[in-house]
Amino acid sequence: MFIGKSGAILLGFPDTTQDADIFAEKSPENGEALVAALHDLGFSLTESQSAEVKRGKDFVQLKNGPFDLDLVFAPDGIERFEDAWKRRVEVEGFPVCHINDIIASKQASGRAKDRESLPRLMSFRDYWLKLRK
Repeated sequence: MFIGKSGAILLGFPDTTQDADIFAEKSPENGEALVAALHDLGFSLTESQSAEVKRGKDFVQLKNGPFDLDLVFAPDGIERFEDAWKRRVEVEGFPVCHINDIIASKQASGRAKDRESLPRLMSFRDYWLKLRK
Protein backbone atom coordinates (compact mmCIF):
# COMPACT_ATOMS: atom_id res chain seq x y z
CA MET A 1 0.00 0.00 0.00
CA PHE A 2 1.49 3.38 -0.97
CA ILE A 3 2.39 5.71 1.89
CA GLY A 4 4.53 8.81 2.34
CA LYS A 5 4.91 11.44 -0.32
CA SER A 6 4.37 8.91 -3.12
CA GLY A 7 1.02 8.01 -1.55
CA ALA A 8 0.07 11.67 -1.21
CA ILE A 9 1.01 12.30 -4.85
CA LEU A 10 -1.24 9.44 -5.96
CA LEU A 11 -4.06 11.13 -4.04
CA GLY A 12 -3.38 14.34 -6.01
CA PHE A 13 -0.88 16.19 -3.80
CA PRO A 14 1.12 18.49 -6.11
CA ASP A 15 4.75 17.52 -5.46
CA THR A 16 7.52 15.23 -6.65
CA THR A 17 9.52 12.45 -5.05
CA GLN A 18 12.60 10.42 -5.85
CA ASP A 19 11.27 7.06 -4.67
CA ALA A 20 8.18 5.00 -3.99
CA ASP A 21 7.15 4.37 -0.39
CA ILE A 22 5.29 1.13 0.29
CA PHE A 23 3.71 0.15 3.62
CA ALA A 24 3.74 -3.65 3.65
CA GLU A 25 2.11 -6.10 6.00
CA LYS A 26 4.61 -7.84 8.24
CA SER A 27 4.19 -11.62 7.93
CA PRO A 28 6.41 -14.49 6.77
CA GLU A 29 4.08 -15.22 3.84
CA ASN A 30 4.01 -11.61 2.70
CA GLY A 31 7.79 -11.31 3.07
CA GLU A 32 8.30 -14.30 0.76
CA ALA A 33 5.79 -12.89 -1.74
CA LEU A 34 7.45 -9.47 -1.65
CA VAL A 35 10.90 -10.91 -2.36
CA ALA A 36 9.50 -12.83 -5.35
CA ALA A 37 7.64 -9.74 -6.62
CA LEU A 38 10.73 -7.55 -6.24
CA HIS A 39 12.77 -10.04 -8.28
CA ASP A 40 10.03 -10.05 -10.93
CA LEU A 41 10.17 -6.24 -11.03
CA GLY A 42 13.92 -6.33 -11.66
CA PHE A 43 15.36 -5.67 -8.21
CA SER A 44 18.71 -7.35 -7.49
CA LEU A 45 18.40 -8.03 -3.79
CA THR A 46 21.39 -8.99 -1.71
CA GLU A 47 21.00 -11.93 0.68
CA SER A 48 20.83 -9.43 3.52
CA GLN A 49 18.09 -7.40 1.83
CA SER A 50 16.07 -10.54 1.07
CA ALA A 51 16.33 -11.58 4.72
CA GLU A 52 15.27 -8.09 5.90
CA VAL A 53 12.21 -8.12 3.64
CA LYS A 54 11.26 -11.67 4.62
CA ARG A 55 11.39 -10.91 8.33
CA GLY A 56 9.68 -7.52 7.92
CA LYS A 57 12.45 -5.23 9.15
CA ASP A 58 10.82 -1.92 10.10
CA PHE A 59 12.40 -0.05 7.15
CA VAL A 60 14.19 -1.44 4.08
CA GLN A 61 15.60 0.96 1.47
CA LEU A 62 16.21 -0.53 -1.98
CA LYS A 63 18.22 1.30 -4.61
CA ASN A 64 19.19 -1.70 -6.73
CA GLY A 65 16.23 -1.95 -9.05
CA PRO A 66 14.38 -0.08 -11.78
CA PHE A 67 13.40 2.64 -9.25
CA ASP A 68 14.24 3.53 -5.66
CA LEU A 69 11.90 1.89 -3.17
CA ASP A 70 11.38 2.31 0.56
CA LEU A 71 9.59 -0.66 2.12
CA VAL A 72 8.08 0.30 5.45
CA PHE A 73 6.78 -2.46 7.71
CA ALA A 74 6.29 -0.27 10.80
CA PRO A 75 5.69 3.38 9.87
CA ASP A 76 5.82 5.96 12.62
CA GLY A 77 2.37 7.05 13.76
CA ILE A 78 0.46 4.00 12.49
CA GLU A 79 0.00 1.18 14.96
CA ARG A 80 -1.33 -1.66 12.82
CA PHE A 81 -1.28 -2.45 9.12
CA GLU A 82 -4.79 -3.90 9.37
CA ASP A 83 -6.22 -0.60 10.62
CA ALA A 84 -4.52 1.42 7.88
CA TRP A 85 -5.68 -1.15 5.30
CA LYS A 86 -9.31 -0.61 6.35
CA ARG A 87 -8.91 3.15 5.82
CA ARG A 88 -7.05 2.87 2.50
CA VAL A 89 -8.15 4.54 -0.71
CA GLU A 90 -7.99 2.88 -4.12
CA VAL A 91 -6.43 5.02 -6.86
CA GLU A 92 -6.66 3.42 -10.30
CA GLY A 93 -6.49 0.00 -8.66
CA PHE A 94 -3.58 0.81 -6.34
CA PRO A 95 -4.06 0.81 -2.57
CA VAL A 96 -2.99 4.10 -0.98
CA CYS A 97 -2.93 5.02 2.71
CA HIS A 98 -5.60 7.51 3.71
CA ILE A 99 -4.28 11.07 3.80
CA ASN A 100 -4.81 11.14 7.58
CA ASP A 101 -2.47 8.16 7.97
CA ILE A 102 0.13 9.77 5.71
CA ILE A 103 -0.01 12.92 7.83
CA ALA A 104 0.10 10.96 11.11
CA SER A 105 3.19 9.13 9.91
CA LYS A 106 4.95 12.35 8.91
CA GLN A 107 4.01 13.99 12.22
CA ALA A 108 5.39 11.06 14.20
CA SER A 109 8.62 10.68 12.21
CA GLY A 110 10.24 13.78 13.72
CA ARG A 111 12.27 14.42 10.55
CA ALA A 112 12.75 18.06 9.57
CA LYS A 113 11.74 17.48 5.95
CA ASP A 114 8.49 15.86 7.12
CA ARG A 115 7.70 18.71 9.52
CA GLU A 116 8.28 21.20 6.70
CA SER A 117 5.80 19.42 4.42
CA LEU A 118 3.03 19.17 7.04
CA PRO A 119 1.34 22.56 6.46
CA ARG A 120 1.00 21.84 2.73
CA LEU A 121 -0.18 18.29 3.37
CA MET A 122 -2.79 19.49 5.86
CA SER A 123 -4.04 22.10 3.44
CA PHE A 124 -4.22 19.45 0.73
CA ARG A 125 -6.11 17.13 3.12
CA ASP A 126 -8.80 19.78 3.63
CA TYR A 127 -9.17 20.17 -0.14
CA TRP A 128 -9.11 16.41 -0.75
CA LEU A 129 -11.72 15.66 1.91
CA LYS A 130 -14.07 18.30 0.45
CA LEU A 131 -13.76 16.66 -2.97
CA ARG A 132 -14.73 13.27 -1.53
CA LYS A 133 -18.01 14.49 0.01
